[in-house]
Amino acid sequence: MARQTTSLFYDNLRLVDADRLRKLVRMGAYEGYTGGLARGKLQANIVIVPRSFAGDFHRFCVRNPKPCPLVGVTRAGSPLLPALGDIDIRTDAPQYNIYCFGEMIRRKTDIIDLWRDDFAAFALGSSLTVEAALAKKGVKLRRIGFGRTSPKFRTRIETFQVGPFGGEMVVSMRPIRHCDVDKIRALTAGFPHAHGSPIHVGEPATIGIRDLMAPDWGDAVEIRDGEVPVFWASSLTAQDALARAELAISITVSPGHMLITDVDAQAGARLGASLAHTGVQMDGFWTRDDALDPQ
Repeated sequence: MARQTTSLFYDNLRLVDADRLRKLVRMGAYEGYTGGLARGKLQANIVIVPRSFAGDFHRFCVRNPKPCPLVGVTRAGSPLLPALGDIDIRTDAPQYNIYCFGEMIRRKTDIIDLWRDDFAAFALGSSLTVEAALAKKGVKLRRIGFGRTSPKFRTRIETFQVGPFGGEMVVSMRPIRHCDVDKIRALTAGFPHAHGSPIHVGEPATIGIRDLMAPDWGDAVEIRDGEVPVFWASSLTAQDALARAELAISITVSPGHMLITDVDAQAGARLGASLAHTGVQMDGFWTRDDALDPQ
């Protein structure tokens, strides 16, 4: 009964705008998945690292824009992201993963008590952003069920390593009807800030995936008659890189529990281009000029 009630609450939230939705999350009134919510708005993964590693992580994103499309950077030590809305990184995502030396040690619905003045936060565009755009063009993605997230797999595609950050690319998979594949390619190419077009269509073994029913993250989804597996780069690549780096502490949002921004879905590409191509260096931290804070 509780599951049904939660599902009904989620369906009602589809009508709520981004700002109101974030307020509900901030108050602790919603802790669930964000796929399908705040349609037309950019959703973002969040990665938080100590400032001493921020420069390397920024360059890792720039060198690997497909899995790590950078759309926002906080001022050093600040939890606010005004370029993306009235956002407090510490409270405005439904759920966070806390890592210690590469191991996830717990999940929290806010990180107020963990925030430090030497933290830097990065927002990476999420593929959840494009679902509404696909639906408007007649491409209906098959829902995998309430409370379930799309399967994610570690591939044999190597990322460009920067400092301690590196490893293989992680991809998400969605079953797509054969007749929709070309349309999917064209439409998602227009959202480079949300991973853009697929990196692979068809045989999973080609990119090093052995078993579609055994994802490394998320929930397994069967491929039905008339469908083909389609793979997109995933920002879980960053999470995997953090685990490999074995930092004393790092924080991300939990898979499927993205930060909802006020930015229009298609405008995110301009934000990402600006952050990737302009920056200044201060104490090893690369970021936007207006984000510079020597203190």
